[in-house]
Amino acid sequence: MKIGQYTVDVVETGRFALDGGAMFGVVPKPLWSRTNPADDRNRIPLAARGLLLRDGTRTILVDNGNGSKFSDKQKDIYALDTSRSSLDASLAAIGVRHADVTDVLLTHLHFDHAGGSTVVSDGKIIPAFPNARYHVQKAHWDQAMNPTPKDRGSFMPDDYLPLKAEGVLDFTDGEGELFPGVSLLLTNGHTTAQQLPLIRDGKTTVLFCCDLFPTTSHIPLPYIMSYDLRPLTTLADKEKILRKADEEGWILFFEHDPQTVACTVRTGDRGIIMDAPVDFR
Repeated sequence: MKIGQYTVDVVETGRFALDGGAMFGVVPKPLWSRTNPADDRNRIPLAARGLLLRDGTRTILVDNGNGSKFSDKQKDIYALDTSRSSLDASLAAIGVRHADVTDVLLTHLHFDHAGGSTVVSDGKIIPAFPNARYHVQKAHWDQAMNPTPKDRGSFMPDDYLPLKAEGVLDFTDGEGELFPGVSLLLTNGHTTAQQLPLIRDGKTTVLFCCDLFPTTSHIPLPYIMSYDLRPLTTLADKEKILRKADEEGWILFFEHDPQTVACTVRTGDRGIIMDAPVDFR
């Protein structure tokens, strides 16, 4: 897909699974399991999907999946599967080397979004993209340094502390344009200062939904994850952003939907609903 100055590519980093009940909060299993069937451990399959933006000067990677540092126990718990796709293979398929990436935009620092930020090399954990600056909201960084008992398990310090130690971390502060044609929207429901990239050129607008709308099943307002720190804030943010997406014809890009990469939305009898899938090729 071409948006303004950018060539935009989908980066599939692998599949994993999380508890279905946690993914849908107060919504009963008979409802969410219709579209998201669980395995015998009550886990539902999820994608870990990023975006790559290139304009000849910058190569910007938005999120990078679970990474390659999981122990065998963690691989089993989260059903990590990179047999069909991985960060390295997806970048190589579009002719991008790790050294080519100039910027890594991290929506937030949970392990399934920032795990690919670092790798193990000769027994040391180092930045995975040697020439890149990594961008994260300062308020979110502060939370990651002092997580609550509720969200501590979502943070794996090896994903991001080496970035600070190596001096490649840049803090963003609030909403606004980060790169030409790429601005940031902030939401504070799932976690403090989750930054959602909004890519637009006056004709096409794509919102990278990260964990505000993990999947198309999370478009209905009550479908909110139990992982969210402030579910009522999530509810308000969803309503505001869905209204804007409907009015202005935004494309919603889903980081975790195992089937649908992106879609538009429309107003239906019961509120705003998925309209049609969007092909990113």
